[in-house]
Amino acid sequence: MEGFMLGKKGSFVEKVDFEKNGVFSLLTRGDGVEIIHQEIEEGRMFYVYPSENANALEFYYLLSGQVVCELDNKQHTLGPEDYFSARSLKDPIHFTALSKVTLLCVFTEQTFVHISNDISTLMEITKQVELKDRYTYKHSDRVAKYSVKIAKKLKLSKVQLENLTVAAVLHDIGKIHVPIEILNKPGRLTDEEFEIIKKHPVVGAEMIKNSYYKELAPIIEQHHEKLNGTGYPYGLSEDDILLEARIIAVSDTFDAMTEDRAYRKAFKEQIAIDELKRLAGTHYDKEVVGAFEQILREEGRIN
Repeated sequence: MEGFMLGKKGSFVEKVDFEKNGVFSLLTRGDGVEIIHQEIEEGRMFYVYPSENANALEFYYLLSGQVVCELDNKQHTLGPEDYFSARSLKDPIHFTALSKVTLLCVFTEQTFVHISNDISTLMEITKQVELKDRYTYKHSDRVAKYSVKIAKKLKLSKVQLENLTVAAVLHDIGKIHVPIEILNKPGRLTDEEFEIIKKHPVVGAEMIKNSYYKELAPIIEQHHEKLNGTGYPYGLSEDDILLEARIIAVSDTFDAMTEDRAYRKAFKEQIAIDELKRLAGTHYDKEVVGAFEQILREEGRIN
């Protein structure tokens, strides 16, 4: 009948498997309203951002699973048939999925476009990179988690948080063009091999420039720069390096140090943060390192 629609289980307008943040299925939209079904795997972190539109409403209804969020220094656990909403929100609210979660979401402003076709394609490439490099499986996921926690601690804006989250997930996408024998080499890289590795931020940025997320290209391009100008690919220094890139640099280095690599075993977290602190001010942003140290201490991961 005209003006009426039936939807069967599993049907949707469009579906995107955004591996790091879940599976999004657009069920219907009209007059600026979108209704989305979202699936989130256990242990994943997600968040509700303040909207630039004070009148925009975001409504989330838990169909299954459990989530926990922190409000006013208190943890709140929500389960099936519980719900939460946001309008005129001042600060981001972060959630963690305690089990596999399904949500029914209603948004009164355009949202699905931000996670649509381009990001799905880019996420698939990131997945291929991690399959190529057996020592960095789930590396980008962990870097994104660390980066979001640091960004929250530093009270970044909604736009910065959104950009940082996606850029952190995609920061190593350029490694798709690095030969697998270099990625998995157990010994020291030759100068020629390291020159190939050093190209991945530029290659990744070029890949992003052709997508909806082209504004993230400079973040990805700069995530191996150092404050004293000794980084790559351009030897940028100090404030010439975007804050988002400085955050990813700290998260990326910490994760690399605390996970096994082809050429060495993982360092303990205390040793890794001590090394970051030693290099703070020359290689890494002092404020970023300080915020990350505070997070690790609050989580009981370091003394």
